[in-house]
Amino acid sequence: MQSLKTLLESRKFETAITALIIVNAITLGLETSQRAMEAFGPLLMVIDKVILAIFVAELAAKIFVYRGRFFNDPWRIFDLFVVGIALVPATANFSVLRALRILRVLRLVSMVPSLKRVVGGLVAALPGMGSIMLLLSLVYYVFAVMATKMFGPSFPDWFGTIGRSGYSLFQIMTLESWSMGIVRPVMEVFPWAWLFFIPFIVCTTFTVLNLFIGIIVSAMQEEHDAAATAERSALQHEQELILTEIRALREEVKALRVEERS
Repeated sequence: MQSLKTLLESRKFETAITALIIVNAITLGLETSQRAMEAFGPLLMVIDKVILAIFVAELAAKIFVYRGRFFNDPWRIFDLFVVGIALVPATANFSVLRALRILRVLRLVSMVPSLKRVVGGLVAALPGMGSIMLLLSLVYYVFAVMATKMFGPSFPDWFGTIGRSGYSLFQIMTLESWSMGIVRPVMEVFPWAWLFFIPFIVCTTFTVLNLFIGIIVSAMQEEHDAAATAERSALQHEQELILTEIRALREEVKALRVEERS
């Protein structure tokens, strides 16, 4: 079991699994091409099944080695979920789930340390992002109600209901054809409408969304600092062990010299 654990945790094994994930991503992409399927369809299906069998064997080996501790690592649970989707039978009721086989590519996140740190930073930013989402929702609701009351009678397709107003405001927030597509036509009827839309863009696009970026960057920086601190602690621990062994060797050499003199 120890040799199997060493193999699973080795760098070469992780590199091989990463290469298989990339190959599998390419084959799954080729399966969407009619020309590729006509030329290499059977080969692509065989490659997909072989790679899936390797992934299943890898997870089975990890479950055998780690046993109950397998579920202590969220990345292993993520791998189990992603690979498990590919094992769903391709029947009429589950055909949509089969399309989710491409999620196997996301296993790269659990294999590449830098990607894991990025995801860790995003997860750490979720509490702060929740507060920003609440603030953004309040801003959206206030402006949607105002837009519905002010512009709804004249532009029912864009602002006839709160839902339509919210969708139109979302388009404006993303700056997708906001001026020529919505704001300028509204200003032809309500020349003062820019007094409503410009503050909305400033509050959402230039302020609230930048808060998202700030929180994410801050969380990723904290994740990086935590990883760097852990590495420094591990290095310091190794240095202390080396110094302890050196001191022990000195004491042994000193004791041998004393014995030779006596």
